[in-house]
Amino acid sequence: MKYLPNEHRYDSMVYNRCGRSGLKLPAVSLGLWHNFGGIDDFKNARQMVLCAFDLGITHIDLANNYGPPYGSAEENFGKIMHKDLTPYRDELIISTKAGYDMWPGPYGIWGSRKYLIASLDQSLKRMGLDYVDIFYSHRFDPDTPLEETMSALDSAVKQGKALYAGISSYSAKKTKEAVKILRELGTPMLIHQPSYSMLNRWVEDKLLGTLEKEGVGCITFSPLAQGMLSDRYLNEVPSDSRAGKSGTALSKKLLTEQNLSNIKNLNSIAGKRGQSLAQMALAWNLNKSQVTSVLIGASSIEQIEQNVAALTNLDFTNDELKEIDKYALEGDINLWSTSSEAG
Repeated sequence: MKYLPNEHRYDSMVYNRCGRSGLKLPAVSLGLWHNFGGIDDFKNARQMVLCAFDLGITHIDLANNYGPPYGSAEENFGKIMHKDLTPYRDELIISTKAGYDMWPGPYGIWGSRKYLIASLDQSLKRMGLDYVDIFYSHRFDPDTPLEETMSALDSAVKQGKALYAGISSYSAKKTKEAVKILRELGTPMLIHQPSYSMLNRWVEDKLLGTLEKEGVGCITFSPLAQGMLSDRYLNEVPSDSRAGKSGTALSKKLLTEQNLSNIKNLNSIAGKRGQSLAQMALAWNLNKSQVTSVLIGASSIEQIEQNVAALTNLDFTNDELKEIDKYALEGDINLWSTSSEAG
């Protein structure tokens, strides 16, 4: 059956201007890091992408090595584009990244011009696109001159392979340097993608202020702290959760008795607001003036619908913010506190 999007898809979504650019992003964006790869259910992946678009989520975020296997999330998204979304390409913001390991040898990782340009060409081929809207340097490379990495982003834009340039997980210092280089090249930096949540505050030290001063947008990933800020861990650690599996980004060691108690207290605050813990966590992120959009992951259309519902209550009282800080910053719960480099 031919897909026809919801004609009311733009009625309820909030769109925020990205820094001082002319681009607006949906307050909630969909990331394809997990559950969209070659080992996953393609039917479910397709349903989630189309559900997101029906809800006004116009921004789909990928990276070259999302899967598994590497590249398969882009391939699957390309299939969805071809089957369903090609008529709506100009309504979509599609982003991808390069920086982590992608293929064997010295040219398939980090931030060289060789790697970034080749990776973008491969990403475009996998997705069947002429261009992406945003191309990111996925992480700072301490062994490659920053001028070379930023020059590659500039080339991608000037060659028409990307409309905008972005960076992810750079420190405030390196962000400021990168902004300056790109500005001098004539390709202003559009956006920074850092991790940020109630439990992970590293961006508050200097990065958010730098982005505001430089007019750069901010889209935050892991706003639910790898699921800790959801109802998954309120009673126990499910065997099928990220903390219940080995080799994932969320260590079971984080879910101590004290931390779980703090999460339950945060959940109580959310309940008083008429929200789930996840909804409050997203709203809390968006309450920061510098945050353009929050990047959610999903395993079902119900999760997407519930997360978008967070937009119905984005305001916090000072007392609520103080109470959130009391539990979010207590004990050893705030353990994600670094960017990808120390510069």
